[in-house]
Amino acid sequence: MSRSVVLAVDAMGGDHAPQAIIAGLEIAAERHAGAQFLVFGDEATIRPLIEASRLLKTQATLRHACEAVTGDMKPTVGLRLRDSSMRRAIDAVLHNEAAGVISAGNTGALLALSKIVLKTLKGIDRPAMAAVAPSAKGDVVMLDLGLNVACDSRNLVEFALMGDVFARIVLGLKAPSIGLLNVGSEEGKGDETRRVAAAALRDSPIAKQFYGFVEGHDIAGGTVDVIVTDGFTGNVALKTGEGALKFVSELLKRVFSSGVLAKAGYLLARTALKRLKETLDPRRYNGAVLLGLNGVVVKSHGGTDALGFAHAVDVALDMIENDFNSRIADGLAAMDRALLSAAAEAAPNV
Repeated sequence: MSRSVVLAVDAMGGDHAPQAIIAGLEIAAERHAGAQFLVFGDEATIRPLIEASRLLKTQATLRHACEAVTGDMKPTVGLRLRDSSMRRAIDAVLHNEAAGVISAGNTGALLALSKIVLKTLKGIDRPAMAAVAPSAKGDVVMLDLGLNVACDSRNLVEFALMGDVFARIVLGLKAPSIGLLNVGSEEGKGDETRRVAAAALRDSPIAKQFYGFVEGHDIAGGTVDVIVTDGFTGNVALKTGEGALKFVSELLKRVFSSGVLAKAGYLLARTALKRLKETLDPRRYNGAVLLGLNGVVVKSHGGTDALGFAHAVDVALDMIENDFNSRIADGLAAMDRALLSAAAEAAPNV
């Protein structure tokens, strides 16, 4: 890491907090020597964990928070907890004490608090949740994954722009291809919202990267690098994919334990199966980002372990280090200029 950055951490969010959170930070601290972590949570529980870590003793600062937002808590209740570890961590970004925040806690509360406290970037109507998923041709970015059940065409265009910048940073792609998820790949398919969004993207600064409409099978097929859709469809696709991966994993276990020959086959295929397991390891894809907010906000899976949380920290620090929000602002300005120019050219001469 080329410069020191500060990440605020909700240490009390998640199924295995705070132990897994602090253990994950220790892994991340070894990877990112220049990072500093502003940790919020119960001091009596967390202080011994930090003191036991050689790296975190110098890279982490602990601030006591007497409340915690639980996983089953309604977002409206979480909003009222002024001294929760989640609220205090988000407030640290608001007050410029940290450049970003990470939590494995309640998703609804994290979104509600982030929108109210940090607010959206100028020019962004709604934030979107983006994450990385595996495909046959490498990793792909998907958004939105559940924040916006219904979207208009402008929202989808904004998601495409944010997905482009996200893929450049996280996947290291110079010009990621972008597809709009639809019920068919043909021009006339889908509803008016998607057709209007597609037309706008063809007149945008990222027009050369816009592949067009893609279908559900294109996600796992790796047809494009960025899949753009509304939150309802995106969340269904995400959960379907997670369920399919779990099913395949369980099926392989049953197949290779079904008899002596199957077990012998496992021994022969063990190296290849190990590579497959590593490729599909959900911890490798942990760390969904709430894009479009005034500050980097990363949501870790609530049930993740230390290694998975460390990966989510990697994502957060990459977004901060690469100045994600400034790049979004620049992209939005260019997008608006292009759309205004296209509208002017399409208007009849008077």
